[in-house]
Amino acid sequence: MEHELSPSTLSELRRPRPYPAVSVLTPTHRREPDNAQDPVRLRNVVAEAKKQLEADPSVTRERRSDVVRQLDQALMEVDLAHAEDGLVIFAAPGEHQVWSLARSVPERVVLSDTFLTRNLVSAHAAERPFWVLSVSADRVTLWNGGIDRVTEDHTGGFPMTRSTPNFDAERLERIGDVPSTFRDEDTRHFLREADATMGMVLREHPRRLYVTGEQAALSALDEVGGVTKEAVHVPHGGLAHGAPEAVWQAMRPVLDAEARRDTEAVARELETARGRKSFAAGVDEVWHSAREGRVRLLAVEENFRMTVRDALGEHLVPADSGDLDAREDIVDEIVEQCLETGAEVRFVPDGALLDAQGIAGVLRY
Repeated sequence: MEHELSPSTLSELRRPRPYPAVSVLTPTHRREPDNAQDPVRLRNVVAEAKKQLEADPSVTRERRSDVVRQLDQALMEVDLAHAEDGLVIFAAPGEHQVWSLARSVPERVVLSDTFLTRNLVSAHAAERPFWVLSVSADRVTLWNGGIDRVTEDHTGGFPMTRSTPNFDAERLERIGDVPSTFRDEDTRHFLREADATMGMVLREHPRRLYVTGEQAALSALDEVGGVTKEAVHVPHGGLAHGAPEAVWQAMRPVLDAEARRDTEAVARELETARGRKSFAAGVDEVWHSAREGRVRLLAVEENFRMTVRDALGEHLVPADSGDLDAREDIVDEIVEQCLETGAEVRFVPDGALLDAQGIAGVLRY
């Protein structure tokens, strides 16, 4: 299953496909007992996709068979034992993909000439993934960070390792010199190589970077590094050889503190925008501003969802899930539209935007 949505991957997903390009979305669950329903729900929504293919007179028999085969292959690749909060299957003639999302999605099936990507974009923006590079004298390990965990990542050829040389202890004692391992030129060369490799990873997969290591390692990176020198340094040794849970526990206080500062900064920007009358609040008002490309900063509560319908193309009004003309993922539509027009999107804790009905924007004009 796919997790990483890079700009190049998103561009590839958005290109037109031969009809039908099928998008299948279903919510999933991480824990018992809710996850017991996931296998049945997944089979049912895939069956609904096949039913729609069968009923569509514009789909040829050969193309229908191809897409059904792609759906079946995708279904076999789904790993519900490691499910997150949402699952998306894309299937078109000759191809399929399975995406696991750390954000819930509405259950739906869409047949079109493009894949439905807005839920992926919204999930990616909400997750705000990050890299953690753990440095020691003989090993540099890369970790992929998300909402509630980190996992080891082998992008770029990480982990990088080397044999630590044995210093001549008798010679060092004679001349009275016990140099830091991180002043050794071979070690510094190793760190330069790791920095260069991390630079290539960031060019392909740009995201926030944290570097962990003992203080001597971080100081050495300040002297020899490029991208790692500019990263957020977390003085914590031992993680290059550590387990994911140890890395997560070391990072969690740092991430929590940053999240609090970010939420406070967003609140200040929204308050300033109110005073300048460049403020929009609520789904309907923000939706109109987003369509006009006027939103500079979009703030959304993390679990805010709203089902609406379009009243004569003028206003969005609340609707019930399952209504014929309901738009169940309107928040994700707004997020994608804002990102398309260059807006910054920030997700804040639930309840932070109570006076704005869960969603607000700072306008460009």
